[in-house]
Amino acid sequence: MTDSAGVPHQQPEGQMTDEFELAGVPDAFQRLWTPHRMAYVKGGQDQFKGKDECPFCVAPGRSDEESLIVYRGKFNYVVLNLFPYNPGHLLICPYRHVPDYTDITVEETAEFAELTQTAMRVLRKVANPTGFNLGMNQGVTGGAGVAAHLHQHVVPRWGGDGNFLPIIAQTKAITQTLDEVRQQVAQAWPAG
Repeated sequence: MTDSAGVPHQQPEGQMTDEFELAGVPDAFQRLWTPHRMAYVKGGQDQFKGKDECPFCVAPGRSDEESLIVYRGKFNYVVLNLFPYNPGHLLICPYRHVPDYTDITVEETAEFAELTQTAMRVLRKVANPTGFNLGMNQGVTGGAGVAAHLHQHVVPRWGGDGNFLPIIAQTKAITQTLDEVRQQVAQAWPAG
């Protein structure tokens, strides 16, 4: 810190202030402020009590652009994750409000699998990932963010995309806007 003449002055040992001379206690953590996540923190799993509040039930009733939908199938649709792990993080969702993979029909399962394969092909075409993470978190205990509505993650991966930020700061740097990614993926999706 400096005085009014710009001359640095010493802080008493153990005392820390910022340039505005606000007090703080030093620790090893950096802070990334994410106030937009408060809606999920406050609501938790109980925020989606039925089909009317479920984001995966509401999304198909809106425009593709508003809901970030990239493709609509007969039984399932493909949507961008609102809080992606990487650019192009897609979700495969059945239209029906069912919580478990064992709840979908044979026809829904076949299309679900086909859309997963197509999602991988499209992402390879538009973003050239070198790998993927595919998965479903089943139930609250299994880590599902929205446990009441089945959805599968398709996460494109690149060498070096797992830098220190997610490990140290639980933060991901996303290089494209959701709208840009939605347009690229939707345009590259083969006509059904």
